[in-house]
Amino acid sequence: MAKCPHFEHLLIVPRLRVQNANAISSPLTHGFPAMSAFLGLMWALERRTTAQGLDVLFNAVGVVCHDYQEQVAEDTFAKAFCLTRNPSLDKSKIGSDGKIKKPDAIVEEGRIHLDLSLVFAVQSRTLSEHMALGQTDAANAVAAKVNEHILTMRIAGGSVVHLPDSRAQKADIVSLIGTEADQQKAFNRAKLRLLPGFTLVSRDDLLEARHAEMRAQDPDASRLDAWLSLSRVNWRCVTSPDKKLEWKRDNPGGWLRPIPVGYGTLSGPHDPGAVANARDAKTPFCFVESLYSIGEWLSPHRLNSPQDLLWYADHVPDAGLYRCRNDYRLMPGR
Repeated sequence: MAKCPHFEHLLIVPRLRVQNANAISSPLTHGFPAMSAFLGLMWALERRTTAQGLDVLFNAVGVVCHDYQEQVAEDTFAKAFCLTRNPSLDKSKIGSDGKIKKPDAIVEEGRIHLDLSLVFAVQSRTLSEHMALGQTDAANAVAAKVNEHILTMRIAGGSVVHLPDSRAQKADIVSLIGTEADQQKAFNRAKLRLLPGFTLVSRDDLLEARHAEMRAQDPDASRLDAWLSLSRVNWRCVTSPDKKLEWKRDNPGGWLRPIPVGYGTLSGPHDPGAVANARDAKTPFCFVESLYSIGEWLSPHRLNSPQDLLWYADHVPDAGLYRCRNDYRLMPGR
């Protein structure tokens, strides 16, 4: 079982406003960008900061959503994305009569506006030295440089809107070096900066439990059946002890949502450049499909450790699995 990579600091970039991010997270889900988009942001950010000489290694990322506005038409029961159809200005689209030809068909694009806070799990010798000497201003200056890079990047395809400087928008470093009690105290303080909001955690355990429950009644039930069951509201007619019929709803508890968690290969790797129009002609290429699981939205104050918040990449090439993982564990008493 994979575990979250080692890290020594949390780099918190709070209250980012993102416009027109991609709301279609997979062929079957929508409503919030996939976690693979935020891992991609993390790797792109690491390449940028390394090129600028910053000593920061990014190992995992957490996302807290404070507000959202999906761009959908809500005047009917069935929602539809707000789409635009723009005429092409390409010369090849101009006919012999000098008029622009009929534009291409609309390609469905889901958009969403987001207010986010990002939490990166990082390692850095420079940051460790600053924090050991009590030079928090120097450490936060490194965080500010990282924040400057994020403001010029896209997050899940959306544009980051620069807000006026204030204490709420300033990135800072939370050091997790010290005793376990010191680390817990530092994380508890960090959680306060992330309120109010909700963070997405993995609930693979609920998916496995529902699958086992369905297999007890139907040996042919698949994990897809269990995933669909957890993705909807299920009402069942049951007989009470006094032989009356009652309708009861399956309620596993929590704000559960179906989510994409990575990719599974459909073919073996092709040699670099062997597949036409591939994005990178220097890297082996595989055809893939989305992998799905169940996630739960939680308020950050319910998290017990940084690992509950963070997502990281895991891959098993022999099995053709490339997954986003999260180490959330259900707290006692829930």
